[in-house]
Amino acid sequence: MTAIVTRRTLLIGGGSLLLAGCDRISSAPAVRNTLSLGEKASRSAQRWLMTDRQALAPEFTRAEMSPIFRVNGSTRPDAAEYVRYATNSFADWRLSVDGLVANPLSLSLADLRAAPQRTQITRHDCVEGWSAIGEWTGVPLGLLLRRANLSSRARYIVFHCADTLLGKPYYESIDLVDAFHPQTILAHTMNRAPLSIGHGAPLRLRVERQLGYKQAKYVMRIEAVESLNPIHGGKGGFWEDNHDYQWYAGI
Repeated sequence: MTAIVTRRTLLIGGGSLLLAGCDRISSAPAVRNTLSLGEKASRSAQRWLMTDRQALAPEFTRAEMSPIFRVNGSTRPDAAEYVRYATNSFADWRLSVDGLVANPLSLSLADLRAAPQRTQITRHDCVEGWSAIGEWTGVPLGLLLRRANLSSRARYIVFHCADTLLGKPYYESIDLVDAFHPQTILAHTMNRAPLSIGHGAPLRLRVERQLGYKQAKYVMRIEAVESLNPIHGGKGGFWEDNHDYQWYAGI
């Protein structure tokens, strides 16, 4: 029988590794070799693997939603600032949009809820090998970037988060193609309820054409940058810097 190789099975070593946690994938040499192609190589590979990055990810009906959508990664940040926000139901929390923008933004959760919204029912695919379908509502990221008047020098959008892993700050990044994709949203609502802390309250990224580790939770600040080199380890994200995951995780 001929095996069918998809980008997802390529990233998880042919689908044979059902791991208990994303932090354990680094123990598999074959997966490390695949995920450590490097930022430059992965951008070349993405043109081969995905001919149309503007295409929409599949969307589903409410009848197809998963009865259980597991919580993964960080489940409750312990940073003092985040704990204070959570204790007050995020009433005084604010999202910063800055970096290479002409009009930096500081937005409350109420501001985000009052902006134009998008709702989508999509499948979350984890590098561990599991999937779940859920409904997300939030603000299109491209809308905020246009309001902030993105500089022509900007090449990447970096998401700085409230959580830490292994004592290191969590962050992720995407390029402008994904940033302005219509299904890339900052979700504050999941399955028609306010986002839970376990799932990233008050705000998480949904970039539906990529694997789950790109869906940053607990987003506090969005920064437009020209290069990823000065950001933490320079590879574009926590898992990329610390466990050699591939920067581009398109599916």
